[in-house]
Amino acid sequence: MTKFRHPVFTGVHLERMEQVMRDVCASFETELREFNGEADHVHLLVNFPPKVAVSRLVNSLKGVSSRRMRREFPELARHYYRANKLWSGSYFAGSVGGAPISVLRQYIEQQKRPV
Repeated sequence: MTKFRHPVFTGVHLERMEQVMRDVCASFETELREFNGEADHVHLLVNFPPKVAVSRLVNSLKGVSSRRMRREFPELARHYYRANKLWSGSYFAGSVGGAPISVLRQYIEQQKRPV
């Protein structure tokens, strides 16, 4: 979720963010299976081994994406000027080891993308 829940992302931002998130996941030897987002948050389906700490992965995803997005899209600055952060400190992570990947993929694909 973005800081102060500002609706900051457009389709162009989300396309670039997906690539940044894929790069971060690859550096952790994990796989970003699905990505989707809205103007104020993103959804990720990540396949990762038990040796990867969820908190470390999330912190890296948020940190790297924040730095790269702010560098590549300076217009985002107007949304984070008070805190100098793109993301809020919170996140949700859930384990879905028993759910079929097709059901999870369908859920993420159905999330609304901004126009």
